[in-house]
Amino acid sequence: MPTRDRLLAVLTAVLWGCNFLAIHAMLTHFPPLLAGALRFVVIAIPTMLLVPWPGVKVRWLIGFGLGFGTLQFAFLFVGLDVGMPTGLASLVLQASAPFTVLLGALFLRERLAGRQLVGIALAVIGMAAIAWQRAEHAALLPVVLTLLGALSWAAGNLCSRQARPDNPLHFTLWMSVVPPLPMFGLSLIFEGPARQWTALSTAFEPSALPALAGFGYVVLLGTVAGSSIWTTLMRRNPASTVAPFSLLVPVVGLSLAFVVLNERPTVVEIGASVVVVAGVLLGSLRPSATAQARLSPARDSPSAPNAV
Repeated sequence: MPTRDRLLAVLTAVLWGCNFLAIHAMLTHFPPLLAGALRFVVIAIPTMLLVPWPGVKVRWLIGFGLGFGTLQFAFLFVGLDVGMPTGLASLVLQASAPFTVLLGALFLRERLAGRQLVGIALAVIGMAAIAWQRAEHAALLPVVLTLLGALSWAAGNLCSRQARPDNPLHFTLWMSVVPPLPMFGLSLIFEGPARQWTALSTAFEPSALPALAGFGYVVLLGTVAGSSIWTTLMRRNPASTVAPFSLLVPVVGLSLAFVVLNERPTVVEIGASVVVVAGVLLGSLRPSATAQARLSPARDSPSAPNAV
């Protein structure tokens, strides 16, 4: 992997780590479900006008949009809104990696290597420790919501694998067409039209400027720029080389939350975070070619997952 690409991978991790701070700012003004709907609307409109259709089956695009787009961000945004620490959210969301491996084994009959099972076990232990620590502080619900967001992301990943898009970036952008209506409907039911109108009608007041800045960051840098760079790196390099850089995201998120938001994780949470990162790394590594040949039936040729 060239040095230039390594630097770009680190840049993407920084962009995505900062994304959690931007979401925190956005949620100081916008209700969480409405914020999710608006985030995808401003991407969906230019996508439908300017981006070519990715050439996949509609059912996989809808599945990816509901899992990765709608449910992941609905659970994540609501979790942050009801008290999930911003830095910790960036870590817990990484559970999507071992969740993807498990769902792939359950529904796609993908065989698991021993180190993947060890990695998943470590990640589960780390998440359980974090949940136990949060429960002692009466804050278990935000952790559960964030884990449901990670599980939804994993379900979306399975739809992405089945879609096998020729251009993953186009596929990711077209995914944004799915979430606006269901998220707006959920917002209408749970947040109410009065709260929606108040947030929209006061969006350009001085007090809302930090939220607007956060919204702009999430759309332009966190989503468009970050996804574009990451997809380019995945196309130029082996996925196994690029994917581990995503583990820098919670490092950036936790560090920024510590410095900017004064979030102080407990000793248990710090130790559990290290275990989770190690588990995610082990659990998301693909087996070697020799191991794959041993684990896979002879009639099945192993297929590489789509990078999105």
